[in-house]
Amino acid sequence: MVVLHYTAMDSAARAGAWLCNPEAQVSAHYLIGSNGRITQMVDEAARAWHAGAGRWGAVGDVNSRSIGIEISNTGLAPFPAPQMDAVERLLADIINRWAIPPHRVIGHSCMAPGRKIDPGPKFDWQRLARQGLAVWPAPADPAPPEQFRALAARAGFTADTDDATLLSAVRLRFAPWATGPLNTRDMAILADIAARFPVDGAASPA
Repeated sequence: MVVLHYTAMDSAARAGAWLCNPEAQVSAHYLIGSNGRITQMVDEAARAWHAGAGRWGAVGDVNSRSIGIEISNTGLAPFPAPQMDAVERLLADIINRWAIPPHRVIGHSCMAPGRKIDPGPKFDWQRLARQGLAVWPAPADPAPPEQFRALAARAGFTADTDDATLLSAVRLRFAPWATGPLNTRDMAILADIAARFPVDGAASPA
Protein backbone atom coordinates (compact mmCIF):
# COMPACT_ATOMS: atom_id res chain seq x y z
CA MET A 1 0.00 0.00 0.00
CA VAL A 2 0.86 3.67 -0.09
CA VAL A 3 -0.21 5.89 2.81
CA LEU A 4 -0.37 9.64 2.29
CA HIS A 5 0.14 12.04 5.19
CA TYR A 6 0.50 15.75 5.81
CA THR A 7 3.28 16.89 8.10
CA ALA A 8 1.20 19.35 10.18
CA MET A 9 4.29 21.58 10.24
CA ASP A 10 4.96 24.94 8.63
CA SER A 11 7.95 23.85 6.53
CA ALA A 12 9.48 20.79 4.94
CA ALA A 13 12.79 21.61 6.64
CA ARG A 14 11.25 21.36 10.09
CA ALA A 15 9.39 18.19 9.14
CA GLY A 16 12.56 16.63 7.76
CA ALA A 17 14.47 17.45 10.94
CA TRP A 18 11.73 15.85 13.04
CA LEU A 19 11.64 12.74 10.85
CA CYS A 20 15.42 12.39 11.34
CA ASN A 21 15.24 12.87 15.12
CA PRO A 22 15.45 9.51 16.96
CA GLU A 23 13.40 10.97 19.80
CA ALA A 24 10.45 11.42 17.42
CA GLN A 25 10.16 7.66 16.87
CA VAL A 26 8.59 8.37 13.50
CA SER A 27 9.85 8.03 9.94
CA ALA A 28 8.58 8.00 6.37
CA HIS A 29 9.89 6.86 3.03
CA TYR A 30 9.45 10.23 1.33
CA LEU A 31 8.94 13.90 2.15
CA ILE A 32 7.53 16.30 -0.46
CA GLY A 33 7.99 20.05 0.02
CA SER A 34 5.54 22.74 -1.03
CA ASN A 35 7.84 23.54 -3.97
CA GLY A 36 7.63 19.94 -5.21
CA ARG A 37 11.03 18.82 -3.97
CA ILE A 38 11.03 15.09 -3.20
CA THR A 39 13.38 13.80 -0.50
CA GLN A 40 13.76 10.08 0.07
CA MET A 41 14.15 9.37 3.77
CA VAL A 42 13.94 5.55 3.93
CA ASP A 43 14.54 2.87 1.32
CA GLU A 44 11.24 1.63 -0.12
CA ALA A 45 12.07 -1.96 0.78
CA ALA A 46 12.61 -1.03 4.44
CA ARG A 47 9.96 -0.55 7.11
CA ALA A 48 9.24 3.03 8.13
CA TRP A 49 7.30 4.14 11.22
CA HIS A 50 4.69 6.40 9.62
CA ALA A 51 1.30 4.72 10.05
CA GLY A 52 1.06 3.62 13.68
CA ALA A 53 -1.94 1.79 15.09
CA GLY A 54 -4.78 1.10 12.71
CA ARG A 55 -6.05 -1.24 10.05
CA TRP A 56 -6.83 -1.33 6.34
CA GLY A 57 -8.66 -4.33 4.95
CA ALA A 58 -6.99 -7.42 6.36
CA VAL A 59 -3.76 -5.56 7.17
CA GLY A 60 -3.20 -4.81 10.83
CA ASP A 61 0.50 -3.93 10.68
CA VAL A 62 0.27 -1.19 8.06
CA ASN A 63 3.86 -0.03 8.58
CA SER A 64 5.16 -3.39 7.36
CA ARG A 65 2.99 -3.37 4.24
CA SER A 66 3.17 0.23 3.05
CA ILE A 67 5.24 3.08 1.70
CA GLY A 68 4.66 6.32 3.58
CA ILE A 69 4.70 9.74 1.90
CA GLU A 70 4.74 12.86 4.08
CA ILE A 71 3.50 15.97 2.27
CA SER A 72 4.54 19.30 3.75
CA ASN A 73 1.29 21.02 4.70
CA THR A 74 -0.31 22.26 7.91
CA GLY A 75 -3.66 20.77 6.93
CA LEU A 76 -5.24 24.21 6.74
CA ALA A 77 -4.29 25.22 3.19
CA PRO A 78 -4.65 23.74 -0.30
CA PHE A 79 -1.72 21.74 -1.62
CA PRO A 80 0.22 23.83 -4.21
CA ALA A 81 0.31 22.73 -7.85
CA PRO A 82 4.10 21.99 -7.88
CA GLN A 83 3.63 19.79 -4.83
CA MET A 84 0.69 17.90 -6.34
CA ASP A 85 2.69 17.45 -9.56
CA ALA A 86 5.42 15.85 -7.47
CA VAL A 87 2.92 13.64 -5.62
CA GLU A 88 1.64 12.38 -8.97
CA ARG A 89 5.12 11.65 -10.32
CA LEU A 90 6.23 9.84 -7.19
CA LEU A 91 3.02 7.83 -6.86
CA ALA A 92 3.15 6.74 -10.49
CA ASP A 93 6.70 5.47 -10.00
CA ILE A 94 5.91 3.66 -6.74
CA ILE A 95 2.75 1.91 -7.88
CA ASN A 96 4.46 0.77 -11.06
CA ARG A 97 7.49 -0.58 -9.18
CA TRP A 98 5.41 -2.44 -6.61
CA ALA A 99 2.29 -3.24 -8.69
CA ILE A 100 0.04 -1.41 -6.21
CA PRO A 101 -3.56 -0.99 -7.38
CA PRO A 102 -5.10 2.51 -7.08
CA HIS A 103 -7.51 1.44 -4.33
CA ARG A 104 -4.53 0.68 -2.09
CA VAL A 105 -3.37 4.30 -2.16
CA ILE A 106 -4.97 5.61 1.02
CA GLY A 107 -4.86 8.45 3.50
CA HIS A 108 -3.61 8.13 7.06
CA SER A 109 -7.17 8.90 8.16
CA CYS A 110 -8.47 5.85 6.27
CA MET A 111 -6.57 3.34 8.39
CA ALA A 112 -6.60 5.26 11.69
CA PRO A 113 -10.12 6.74 12.03
CA GLY A 114 -10.52 9.07 14.97
CA ARG A 115 -6.77 9.19 15.57
CA LYS A 116 -5.60 10.81 12.34
CA ILE A 117 -7.23 13.12 9.77
CA ASP A 118 -4.39 13.57 7.28
CA PRO A 119 -3.98 14.29 4.43
CA GLY A 120 -7.17 16.14 5.32
CA PRO A 121 -10.12 17.76 3.53
CA LYS A 122 -7.95 20.06 1.41
CA PHE A 123 -6.18 17.20 -0.37
CA ASP A 124 -7.21 16.70 -4.02
CA TRP A 125 -8.01 12.99 -4.27
CA GLN A 126 -10.05 13.54 -7.42
CA ARG A 127 -6.95 14.80 -9.22
CA LEU A 128 -5.08 11.60 -8.37
CA ALA A 129 -8.05 9.49 -9.42
CA ARG A 130 -8.14 11.15 -12.85
CA GLN A 131 -4.56 9.94 -13.34
CA GLY A 132 -5.37 6.40 -12.19
CA LEU A 133 -3.36 6.90 -8.99
CA ALA A 134 -6.26 6.60 -6.54
CA VAL A 135 -9.99 5.90 -6.63
CA TRP A 136 -13.01 8.18 -6.55
CA PRO A 137 -16.69 7.24 -6.38
CA ALA A 138 -19.30 7.46 -9.11
CA PRO A 139 -22.35 7.13 -6.85
CA ALA A 140 -25.46 5.49 -8.24
CA ASP A 141 -28.17 3.68 -6.24
CA PRO A 142 -27.64 3.90 -2.48
CA ALA A 143 -27.47 0.74 -0.39
CA PRO A 144 -29.63 0.34 2.72
CA PRO A 145 -28.12 2.06 5.78
CA GLU A 146 -27.94 -1.23 7.68
CA GLN A 147 -25.18 -2.26 5.25
CA PHE A 148 -22.96 0.65 6.29
CA ARG A 149 -20.33 -1.29 8.23
CA ALA A 150 -20.26 -4.22 5.80
CA LEU A 151 -19.77 -1.95 2.79
CA ALA A 152 -17.21 0.18 4.63
CA ALA A 153 -15.22 -2.98 5.43
CA ARG A 154 -15.43 -4.14 1.83
CA ALA A 155 -14.07 -0.74 0.80
CA GLY A 156 -11.15 -1.22 3.23
CA PHE A 157 -12.34 0.69 6.30
CA THR A 158 -11.91 -2.08 8.88
CA ALA A 159 -10.45 -0.19 11.86
CA ASP A 160 -12.08 -1.04 15.19
CA THR A 161 -14.11 2.08 15.93
CA ASP A 162 -17.69 3.28 16.35
CA ASP A 163 -20.03 4.08 13.46
CA ALA A 164 -19.74 7.87 13.76
CA THR A 165 -15.94 7.80 13.67
CA LEU A 166 -15.96 5.37 10.78
CA LEU A 167 -18.36 7.61 8.86
CA SER A 168 -16.05 10.58 9.44
CA ALA A 169 -13.14 8.60 7.96
CA VAL A 170 -15.16 7.58 4.90
CA ARG A 171 -16.22 11.19 4.37
CA LEU A 172 -12.69 12.56 4.79
CA ARG A 173 -11.66 10.32 1.92
CA PHE A 174 -14.64 10.63 -0.42
CA ALA A 175 -16.89 13.51 0.71
CA PRO A 176 -15.05 15.99 2.96
CA TRP A 177 -17.82 18.56 2.53
CA ALA A 178 -20.48 16.25 4.03
CA THR A 179 -21.99 16.81 7.47
CA GLY A 180 -24.75 15.35 9.63
CA PRO A 181 -25.86 11.76 10.13
CA LEU A 182 -25.40 8.91 7.68
CA ASN A 183 -27.37 9.66 4.52
CA THR A 184 -28.20 8.18 1.13
CA ARG A 185 -25.25 9.95 -0.52
CA ASP A 186 -22.85 8.22 1.90
CA MET A 187 -24.45 4.86 1.13
CA ALA A 188 -24.31 5.48 -2.63
CA ILE A 189 -20.59 6.29 -2.34
CA LEU A 190 -19.84 3.17 -0.31
CA ALA A 191 -21.95 0.95 -2.56
CA ASP A 192 -19.97 2.12 -5.58
CA ILE A 193 -16.49 1.87 -4.02
CA ALA A 194 -17.22 -1.53 -2.44
CA ALA A 195 -18.50 -2.89 -5.75
CA ARG A 196 -15.73 -1.56 -8.01
CA PHE A 197 -12.73 -1.61 -5.67
CA PRO A 198 -13.21 -4.34 -3.03
CA VAL A 199 -10.25 -4.69 -0.69
CA ASP A 200 -8.74 -8.10 0.10
CA GLY A 201 -11.52 -9.98 -1.71
CA ALA A 202 -14.07 -9.31 1.02
CA ALA A 203 -17.46 -10.89 0.54
CA SER A 204 -20.41 -8.80 -0.56
CA PRO A 205 -22.76 -7.78 2.27
CA ALA A 206 -25.89 -9.89 2.63
